[in-house]
Amino acid sequence: MRFPIKKSAASALLCGLLALSAAGSVAAAKPTERSKQKAAAEAQRAGIQQKLTALKKEISRTESEKEDVADNLAESEEKISDANRALRDLGQETLETNVRLQGLATEQERLAQTIVDQKKRVSALLREHYVAGNEDRIKLLLSGDNPNRINRDLQLMAYVSQAQARLIASLNANLAQVEDNREKVENAKIELDEIAGEQRDQKAVLEKEKARRAALLGELSSKLVVQRKQVDSLQRDEQRMSGLVDKLTRLIQEQAEAERKRQEALAAARAKARAEAEAAEKARLLARAAAKAERERLAREAAKAGKPAPKPLPPEPEAPRVAEQPKPVERTPDISLAPAAPAGAFAAMRGRLSAPVSGTVAARFGAKRGGDGPSWKGMFIKAPEGTEVRAVAVGRVVHSGWMRGFGNLIIIDHGGSYLSIYANNQTLLKRLGDAVRAGEPIGSAGNTGGNEESGLYFELRHLGKAFDPASWVNF
Repeated sequence: MRFPIKKSAASALLCGLLALSAAGSVAAAKPTERSKQKAAAEAQRAGIQQKLTALKKEISRTESEKEDVADNLAESEEKISDANRALRDLGQETLETNVRLQGLATEQERLAQTIVDQKKRVSALLREHYVAGNEDRIKLLLSGDNPNRINRDLQLMAYVSQAQARLIASLNANLAQVEDNREKVENAKIELDEIAGEQRDQKAVLEKEKARRAALLGELSSKLVVQRKQVDSLQRDEQRMSGLVDKLTRLIQEQAEAERKRQEALAAARAKARAEAEAAEKARLLARAAAKAERERLAREAAKAGKPAPKPLPPEPEAPRVAEQPKPVERTPDISLAPAAPAGAFAAMRGRLSAPVSGTVAARFGAKRGGDGPSWKGMFIKAPEGTEVRAVAVGRVVHSGWMRGFGNLIIIDHGGSYLSIYANNQTLLKRLGDAVRAGEPIGSAGNTGGNEESGLYFELRHLGKAFDPASWVNF
């Protein structure tokens, strides 16, 4: 038996076909959000960097104004580091964007096949409608057929109409998703073009700055050799590092103390609000009990006097609920000083920390520099230029930039007043405020800051004082 199809369903089918014909139009691709996100991230770091710059200036004011020869390399070495980091980040962005494009392509293929199947079903329904003619429910009711059969046919027609509506809705939803995917694909392609353009720019900057640094080194090499042997220059470097570390340690502690007080104030405010609400509820219950007792007394007296009893107390209203305390506005802490790891976590890793770089230990903690110079406050590990430098433990970057005597320098706060210091890097891969995992790449070995050999200068400090890393790190 062939069941007639409702005219409204046929109209819906025709609308569906019109939607199919309109689906070919491609919406204009939305502008990429990548540039906006990058600008927002840079704006967030700007405030932190400003604070660190002010801190450096304060340290510089305590030093002699005598110019350091390596300062001539500062701008070039910073730009080389920035370009290398940008190229690494852009390479990662390219990989992630290509993965996203592959996923979109797979989804597009699935949707295309689904739409083909749905089009076939729509065509079959239209043919069914054509063959069945223009019968509808009214004609069926007036046919004079068996009422039971008419009722059954009407129910089946309703099921068919519902199935048709679901088919049309599903088809339209898939068509909309196809358009959405097309927009995402176009947006991803625009992002790839942006990335490719930035990569070209960064490579040009890198080549230019490498050539500039090589020329500067050629001009300054003899002066650098002399300066490296000057005891007072080495002592100033150590004082500069100690000053930076002391101020960072103090700022970190002040930040932690301010956060502790803020949390205590919030807890006290919540406790006060709860106490006030409980007191109000207790007073309300006591007043209610007193009113009830008074009514009962009056009722007893009225009964004795043969008078009507007083009206009972109205139903007790729903107990007022303690208003939920509004959540405090989350103040984003200064990310350069935010807690890095639970206190005690770093100390528990003593003797089990991995080496920050693969290489040969050329200078150890406590040894004299240059034979009769000041003692080493850390260790120098010789390594080829570009060798990966890794964080020895989980933490947060509290310094990332060039510093006189240490070149491209990164400092990580591990909590519990422990800091690890990585100097002479060719490239700094992490920015100020970045959280890092143990073993995560944070830079690459080099000889920035006027150092003669390529490698990594590494220190560990607690409460601002350097200590021997040998018993902590597996070199």
